[in-house]
Amino acid sequence: MADYVLVRKSRNIASNMVHILLNILLGVGSVLITVLSGSPLLGLLLVLISKWRVFAVRARYFAINLKSNLVDMIVGASVVLLAYYAGPSFLPVDFILATFYVVWLIFIKPLSSERALLVQSLIAVFLGISAATILSANLNSIVITALAFLIGYAASRHILVQTSDKDFTLTTLVCGLIFAEITWLCHSWSIIYTFGTTGVRIPQVAIILTIFAFVYNYARQAMIKYQDDFKFKHILGPVAFGVILVGIIVIFFSKPIFNI
Repeated sequence: MADYVLVRKSRNIASNMVHILLNILLGVGSVLITVLSGSPLLGLLLVLISKWRVFAVRARYFAINLKSNLVDMIVGASVVLLAYYAGPSFLPVDFILATFYVVWLIFIKPLSSERALLVQSLIAVFLGISAATILSANLNSIVITALAFLIGYAASRHILVQTSDKDFTLTTLVCGLIFAEITWLCHSWSIIYTFGTTGVRIPQVAIILTIFAFVYNYARQAMIKYQDDFKFKHILGPVAFGVILVGIIVIFFSKPIFNI
């Protein structure tokens, strides 16, 4: 019996080590192959291949699987696209993206607490909107509007699917629509902050929508908690913080270093 337990533990350790190694290869490889090839296609393909379990199901489970993995897929695709649009040569941002993606895959993604789900969603919003803004810079506004709706929907659903609230369809759709509206309004004057020669580029709208997503989730939780006794004072702090922070960004940091 002791030998069986020892063998079982050894197998578990070996399995975990292989899992970690594969995640490291995916995180580094997706960025590396994107920069070396000068195309995002291979990097995106690598991300899709890593999600083979999503597609290896019966047709009736496909939609559910896809929705459940949207946040992870958004993060992976965003890392690849941001690496691609940073340029064909290696820059500090490529190492930052590769390192972050490895950390995401090994440490952040497996977490399942309510706070962890919120953090995962906020990361997906920030990276997803950043990539969508840069991707659609020279395209029709309908592109970024559709992508923003998908990101808002996915982020909201990622949080709500683990709660006791079983009817969250309207909430996720409203969140997606608000995301789409804000990005559509910002598309005609897209401001991107750059940081020297690092290759780091952060769209203003990505910061704004990340703040909004946090406040939106806090307000929803307060409404559920207090129900009929809900008053605006219950969410006054986060709402005021969000409005002031967005106001500062828009008023004092709207002179773009790089305007697409």
